[in-house]
Amino acid sequence: MLSFQWKKLGVIAGLSLSLVAAGCGQADANDTSNNAKESTTNESEEMDYTITGLEPGAGQTELNDQAIDEYESLAGWEQETSSTGAMLSALDKAIENEEPIMITAWSPHYMFAKWDIKYLEDPKGVFGEEIYAATLVREGLRDDMPTAYTLMERFNWDISEVDSALLKAEEEQLEMDVIAAQWIDENEDTVSEWTEGIETVDGTSMELAATTWDDALFTANVAKIVLEQQGFDVTLTPVDPAILFESIASGDADATLSPWLPTTHGALYEEYEGEFEDIGKNIEGGKLGLAVPSYMEADSLEDFEPAE
Repeated sequence: MLSFQWKKLGVIAGLSLSLVAAGCGQADANDTSNNAKESTTNESEEMDYTITGLEPGAGQTELNDQAIDEYESLAGWEQETSSTGAMLSALDKAIENEEPIMITAWSPHYMFAKWDIKYLEDPKGVFGEEIYAATLVREGLRDDMPTAYTLMERFNWDISEVDSALLKAEEEQLEMDVIAAQWIDENEDTVSEWTEGIETVDGTSMELAATTWDDALFTANVAKIVLEQQGFDVTLTPVDPAILFESIASGDADATLSPWLPTTHGALYEEYEGEFEDIGKNIEGGKLGLAVPSYMEADSLEDFEPAE
């Protein structure tokens, strides 16, 4: 009997300790949750409930306003518009002082190579899905220039490589043809994979079209140099997006690596679809959105607090 009572007391004591431990664990979890909430509230206040944006009228400026309208967590927030340069200067200063800031972001861009920043999750999908750079060629290129066609199929970059190239161009103030040549020298293995089994040609003329965006000029210049190393006589023509699609559809240009799909150049793609060949993606993981320094607690647009 006595033995039974001791066992019973032992069970009760064990249960009591378990409940106390569980209670402490729950309290710790609540404390962590409360601390995180308090931290993101403080971040919202320190930013004065303001998004640091781009020029008025820019496409992403309008998307930022839409996010403010759609997210309860951003109710009462404002967007401070200026210029890309002013926004990046504000980001640099905030990171230097380890202060909170929310900026307009897109990739590829050198901001992701220069600073440790992160996109905020966008559960409502205001900024759309991920985008990619597509390789488009004129109809008949496969038959007319099989070597060029195969190379165009193989050209592919990791988005972080493009970010780094853009940062180098920015910091060293070099033209994209110089950056492209340096990248080729530093990535001989990749170029060898692209050109493996490729037969050289003897001065065949080829025209590449590119938009005037830095990422497009970088990839186009890399392609130009590699094609020239295989014996092509390549002309690279920077044009605006509408002219680019028209030139590929009409056959005035042979190929391009520039279009960002499905959103950025989606309307032009649909307008000329069927008049060119889409042979795949050359950069994946492109994105539009709002970003913050990685040291900030917030991970989502829903983590902030509305302005009082």
